[in-house]
Amino acid sequence: VQLQASGGGLVQPGGSLNLSCAVSGVALDRYSVGWFRQAPGKEREGVACLSRHGGKLFNSDLMKGRFTIHRDNAKNMAYLQMNSLQPEDTAVYFCAAVREIATLNKSLYDYWGQGTQVTVSS
Repeated sequence: VQLQASGGGLVQPGGSLNLSCAVSGVALDRYSVGWFRQAPGKEREGVACLSRHGGKLFNSDLMKGRFTIHRDNAKNMAYLQMNSLQPEDTAVYFCAAVREIATLNKSLYDYWGQGTQVTVSS
């Protein structure tokens, strides 16, 4: 099983990025997909989760208002659209998959990608 996150980069404050997660080795429609991030010196935290049934979880109302999570099961892909990015959003972003449940508890996830760097700076 492999997950590969991509789409990160350097963006100015207020800008947008669309992260992608390519999944291989499993049928994504059997899994919930989560996005996590880890800033330097901090623990990895959940950002958003999209269940196989379409239910969504966000870490905070602030993220819910700026980030959109969606998936394309036919392509085995998941996405995180991030708008109004701020310097505090700077982190390595990871996608992950967990069977059946929807959660932002990172310890419950079965599979992880390698991460993509997002840097928000002027």
